[in-house]
Amino acid sequence: MSSDITLSSGISQNLYSLQSTQKLMEQTEYRLATGKKINSALDDPINFFAAQDHTQQASDLQVRKDSMGEAIQTIEAADNAIEAISDLIASAKSLAQSALSGETEEEVSEYIAQFNELLTQIDNLAGDATYAGVNLLGGATESLEVFFDEEGDSSISITGFDASSTGLGLTAVAAAGDAASWWDDTGALNKTNINTSLDELEAATSTLRTESKTLSNQLSIITAREDFTAKMINTLEEGAANLVNADTNEESANLLTLQTQQELAINSLSIASSAQQAVLNLF
Repeated sequence: MSSDITLSSGISQNLYSLQSTQKLMEQTEYRLATGKKINSALDDPINFFAAQDHTQQASDLQVRKDSMGEAIQTIEAADNAIEAISDLIASAKSLAQSALSGETEEEVSEYIAQFNELLTQIDNLAGDATYAGVNLLGGATESLEVFFDEEGDSSISITGFDASSTGLGLTAVAAAGDAASWWDDTGALNKTNINTSLDELEAATSTLRTESKTLSNQLSIITAREDFTAKMINTLEEGAANLVNADTNEESANLLTLQTQQELAINSLSIASSAQQAVLNLF
């Protein structure tokens, strides 16, 4: 023969209260452990997926920001090379000006050799300005496109230019004794040819200044967009955090309150159980 165990109303209410409190405590402890009040779509689908969208957008923008950083380095590599080439051109000018006062074929020949060596070094510098596979001093075929937004609708295109001696319009000087030389076939100093070299150097300097200014403007644009993107990433991440992150101070206070409620419920259950036992002892 079997009999059903029937709990009194007071005990049933206290047990239900304990179960509810325990469930809330587990939820609060999980929030404190993860640092989030929304850990899955079941907690709050609207905020969960909105936070996911913010986080994904921030991740996409981070990729763009990294690309902008590489573009900045590429431009800086080119600009550093332009500065170095400008220094070599200044040295070449100095040699040509010195050659204007040359008195012997041997002396002028030395100036010519040094001048031509500087042009070779200009070519080397222009060829060594490569960063991440792009050389903006390698001619118009070298280009760089930088995207700013995650969809790729906003961008800037940077086209390279030829910073070699040939690209800058610089001509190597023929050996002494040639009609095109600084010391021509008449056995005399040819100031006309020297001045032609000086004019070419001046034009090359002007070209480099123009191209450097263009690169500087493009660098300013990319740098501004990189700064904006960094702030946008922070805004998106903060927005996502506001949607799903837990207030640890609030959750800690809630946990303390729930622990107190649990203790009170246990005490009430104990009192109710004792009262029921006392009634049963009368029979």
